[in-house]
Amino acid sequence: MGHYINQFLFGIFPYIALTVFFVGSLLRYDRDQYTWKASSSQLMSKKDMRIGSNLFHVGIIMLFFGHLFGLLTPHSAYAFFMDAGTKQLIAMTAGGIFGVVCLAGMILLIRRRITDPRVRATSQFADLPVLLILFAQLVLGLLTIPFSAQHLDGSSMMALAHWAQHLVTFRGDAAGYVADQALVFKAHLVLGMTIFLLFPFTRLVHVWSVPIQYLGRTGYQIVRKRA
Repeated sequence: MGHYINQFLFGIFPYIALTVFFVGSLLRYDRDQYTWKASSSQLMSKKDMRIGSNLFHVGIIMLFFGHLFGLLTPHSAYAFFMDAGTKQLIAMTAGGIFGVVCLAGMILLIRRRITDPRVRATSQFADLPVLLILFAQLVLGLLTIPFSAQHLDGSSMMALAHWAQHLVTFRGDAAGYVADQALVFKAHLVLGMTIFLLFPFTRLVHVWSVPIQYLGRTGYQIVRKRA
């Protein structure tokens, strides 16, 4: 029974989650563009918004790209200058730093959404649950660091990387790479895939519309308040 559960959670569920993630996002953009927004609550209250939002976004962006490149970069691409143990140590250090940064911002945002009456009154049904799910995912990620420290040879990171790389290349043996990993790693992976599953039905879709083009724009006008 355990083998079949492992095969479903880490060999089948990822494809279900990613299919819903891509197809659901496309359908929502096509049919309900009015809801395609971050729905900022800054107008309701600015308390803790700037510092909380900045800490959260800086932390989560760095964590996302760290996971993306860390898991999907083949070992052969860096083996000539870095071994798996060194890569894992760098990942633990960077993940710990940006994880704490993101956690601090998230605590401020969650407290603000719960305790501020105006923000709470204008919140959508999924807003607080999404924050709490992201919070749980972040805590699980931080809890993996002590477990990773028990295998500084990089074996845990290599197993998780093989899992991710076998998934994206549609090889059917992906689930076997995480079968013997610690429960905290498995919980982190399952909750992460669940977030992808929920993504199209929440305000998280605004991630698709990050204004990257603003970084290179040259023509804009600065407007100042009259003294």
